[in-house]
Amino acid sequence: MGTDQFILFLNLGGGEIVIILFVILLLFGGKGIPGIAKTLGKGIREFKDATNGIQKDIQNSTGGITEQINEQIQEVKKEIEKE
Repeated sequence: MGTDQFILFLNLGGGEIVIILFVILLLFGGKGIPGIAKTLGKGIREFKDATNGIQKDIQNSTGGITEQINEQIQEVKKEIEKE
């Protein structure tokens, strides 16, 4: 998920983002922002990795079912061609 998608996901406009950034700057100061950005980046990366892992698990668990369905479809096609 890119930055643009993340911002769209939150449904924030440009003015709202500026206000949020200003509040963060006031709360944490200029020196604290890189640490916050680093932590946020790690969190987003971990979330993305977990999501990819779940998708792979689902694909692996349904792989056998997909093969069985394709075999059945091929058998039905052969039966239709015989007639």
